[in-house]
Amino acid sequence: MKIAQNRFRRGLEAGEVQIGLWSILSSHLTVEILAGAGFDWLVLDTEHAPNELPMVLSQLQACAAGGPAHPVVRVPWNDMVTIKRYLDIGVQSLLIPYVETAQDAANAVSYTRYPPKGLRGFSAAPRANGFGRVKDYCAVCDDEMAVLVQIETRKGLDNIEAIAAVDGVTGLFIGPGDLSAALGHVGNPKHPEVLEAIDDAIARIRAAGKPAGILTPDAALARRYIELGCTYVAVGSDVGILARTAEALATSFKGAATAAP
Repeated sequence: MKIAQNRFRRGLEAGEVQIGLWSILSSHLTVEILAGAGFDWLVLDTEHAPNELPMVLSQLQACAAGGPAHPVVRVPWNDMVTIKRYLDIGVQSLLIPYVETAQDAANAVSYTRYPPKGLRGFSAAPRANGFGRVKDYCAVCDDEMAVLVQIETRKGLDNIEAIAAVDGVTGLFIGPGDLSAALGHVGNPKHPEVLEAIDDAIARIRAAGKPAGILTPDAALARRYIELGCTYVAVGSDVGILARTAEALATSFKGAATAAP
C-alpha cells in the first residue's frame, strides 16, 4: 500500500490556482456534499467551529467518499500535541493560525516531522499510514505534507520574509478577519488600510517564492486576489451559503405573498 498523494500541495507547487471553501458546520454529511461540488480544497475548521477530533475523522472519511476536494484542517492553535493527533488520523494539509515569527513557523513544521527532523510523536499503526499497511510511511510522509501558516497580525506582516524562508513552510495564508482587527478595523476587512496591507502581503509572499492564500466571500475581491497572484483562494463558507441562500429563498416567497392582492 502506498501513501496517498497530496494533490493540493502538488497544485500549489505547479502554480495552479486552487479554489476552496470553508467548512464550519462540523458535519460529515455537509462535507461529503461539498467534497463533490467541484472545489479543489475544503478547510475543515477547528479554530472557530464546534469541531473536535472524532468529528474531523468522520469528515475526512466523508471527504474521501464525496471527493475530489482535498481536506485542509485548520487546527485551533500551533500546538504539538494537537497537531500530532490530527496527523495520526490522516490529515496531510494543515492551516496553522496566528503565526507571527520565523520561530512560530519553524515550530509548526517541527510538529509535523518525525525525529531527528522534528518533534512528531510516533505511532505504529494510525490511520495516517493505513493502519500499518504503508510500510515506508515515516520515510515518505514529509513529501505529502502541506504546512500553511496564517498571517493575521502586524507582527506577522512584519515578518513575512523570515516566515517564508523557513524550510518546510508550504505557503502563507492571509487571514483578513483577524488582520482587520489587528489593524484597528475589527469587522471591516474591506477597510482601505486592510486592503492595502493585503495587497502588499500578497506581493511580498510571492516575491519570497511561496504560494499566497486568502479567504473572501466577495467574488470581485477573490478574482482580484487571484489576479495579484494568490494560488489558493477560499471563496466562501458552508455557513454563508446556507444562511444567505435560505434568507433569499424565504424573502422571495414572503415578499411575493406580501405583494399579492
